Amino acid sequence: MLAGYSKAMVEWMNLFQSQMPWLELVVRGVVIYVTLLVLMRIVGQREAGGLGLTDVLIVVLIAQAAAGGLSGESDSITDSVLLVAVILACSVLVDAASYRFPRLAALLKARPRLMIKDGQLEHRVLKREFMTTEEVASQLRLHGIEDIGVVHRAYLEPNGMISVLLRERRTPDEPSKPSAE
Repeated sequence: MLAGYSKAMVEWMNLFQSQMPWLELVVRGVVIYVTLLVLMRIVGQREAGGLGLTDVLIVVLIAQAAAGGLSGESDSITDSVLLVAVILACSVLVDAASYRFPRLAALLKARPRLMIKDGQLEHRVLKREFMTTEEVASQLRLHGIEDIGVVHRAYLEPNGMISVLLRERRTPDEPSKPSAE
């Protein structure tokens, strides 16, 4: 009976023993993260919804990295934990580098894209983001805008949302009243 106990204990200990060399896990995590980050920057920002592309990337990668350890497909929880830590470290490093080096931020972080300028659609941006004029009109209606002519600027934000700045509505200047002297 004691031999059965020690065998079960050894199997439990295997859950925490890394099955893959740590350096290989780190390299795999970094390469996959960077590759997906670059690919997502190339694809564009329209489909992100309310999250930024890097947020979506982190969620997907962490879910995939943790899945093996959670479901038992991987023999080692340690491998999953290490891979999750590498992905989070990559995210923090990208954010820190972007903050510290603005030129690098231009490459790594999405910037707002001007979609409407002084009431005119920027068709080049729409084409790049695969957006139709009907989709833009729909987004404007969500902002309570029916006439594109009242839009001073509209931007496709890095999180996929559209922000709208309206033209200032000026009332005609009233003639000055003569002063009573």
